[in-house]
Amino acid sequence: MADNRFYGTGRRKTSVAKVWITPGKGNITINNMPYQEYLKIQSNIQEVEEPLKLVQKINDLDIKVAVSGGGISGQSGAIKHGISRALVEYDQSLRSILKKEKMLERDARMKERKKYGQRGARARYQFSKR
Repeated sequence: MADNRFYGTGRRKTSVAKVWITPGKGNITINNMPYQEYLKIQSNIQEVEEPLKLVQKINDLDIKVAVSGGGISGQSGAIKHGISRALVEYDQSLRSILKKEKMLERDARMKERKKYGQRGARARYQFSKR
């Protein structure tokens, strides 16, 4: 790609993450904020770092993320997916490692919609015989 930038789009629930990877010192920014400050929760921070640790590139690449939609958990999953896709753009040999750990798969689980005449997706109003 032009000027050493590699792009990947990640999706999870209703979140979409646009990820750009450039060679650098290991800085990760999400919506122009440091990623630890943006995500706050340790499990989400680890989820974002997971693909980079797997391919041992955590201190070699700068990552810029623009993420929107959903909550923090869905966003961290989308970022993980986007980073994995961008890493494959960066280096095709990483594909087999990431694919084995299922990081290139889009997690299709979504919230089930609420149905009419019911309290929720599956919860119903209490039945009254009399």
